[in-house]
Amino acid sequence: MFTGLIEEVGRVVSLRRTPRGARLHVRCSLPGLEIGESVAVNGACQTVAQLNREGFECDILPETLRVTNLAGLRAGSKVNLERALRPEDRLGGHIVNGHIDGTARVLSVSKRPAGLELIAPKELSRYIVPKGSVALDGVSLTVGPRAAEGRFEVFIIPHTWEHTNLKELRRGSEINIEVDILAKYIEAFDMRERGER
Repeated sequence: MFTGLIEEVGRVVSLRRTPRGARLHVRCSLPGLEIGESVAVNGACQTVAQLNREGFECDILPETLRVTNLAGLRAGSKVNLERALRPEDRLGGHIVNGHIDGTARVLSVSKRPAGLELIAPKELSRYIVPKGSVALDGVSLTVGPRAAEGRFEVFIIPHTWEHTNLKELRRGSEINIEVDILAKYIEAFDMRERGER
């Protein structure tokens, strides 16, 4: 589990396709990383498979490549990194599982003040509500006042803008999206109560 508060922006050294998906090598300086540890890469929970002087490597499964923007990473790409939440940590963002629901497309980028207008897949739009939480490339953000038919806005404070990869986005960029897990649980509970599947 994660909070959506990015610890570091790493750089991709390489992304190699393998028979079982892909092997991602990330340059970073996260202290004390251990093999087997979970790290969210652009919001997608990955397991550290190998450590080296530059950072770490992880194996990305085919489903993750299909659902996320990780398949489009290239050498030099900037990626948001967050280590898994520890029991004693503050929950400063919101509950983020690291299980990406899909990708949203950037419709526009504003820099002063910083913000994004996006469109999400239709099947995710019902979970995106004004002033609700959403994770974009692993960053915990609050949905703006306008959210309808998959289109929504997020406003980004200067610290987040400067310390994540969000400032690299352009119109047409694909960004990982994880909707609020609480909304999905409420929906599932409500469907069970009504006898739906």
